[in-house]
Amino acid sequence: MSDIVKEFNDYRTKMNDKILGDGNNKIIKRIFNLDTNAYTEGALDVKTKELLGLVASAVLRCDDCIKYHLETSYKQGLTKAEISEALGIATLVGGTIVIPHLRRAYEFWEALEAQG
Repeated sequence: MSDIVKEFNDYRTKMNDKILGDGNNKIIKRIFNLDTNAYTEGALDVKTKELLGLVASAVLRCDDCIKYHLETSYKQGLTKAEISEALGIATLVGGTIVIPHLRRAYEFWEALEAQG
């Protein structure tokens, strides 16, 4: 099996560097910055914000976003039980159309756990 975590991160880094290297697009740079700052500690802790991001990403059916929030959640020390419960809420809210994304989310979480 390929290393889906490494492949995702390598591609994300490569493309973000290209996008942010375009000095002509201040709007995109500002959105990237806003996104980064939105997930910092505030009235809500980082773990809670990551779970909110994960649920929203699943409901919106964005696999890249789901992977990003899963990895950040893993690095923040969230447990599989916490992730599973959050993804359960996402599936309830989003409906059965979220199930294929749920499958990929579980696969990605297992890859995160396997890499330690």
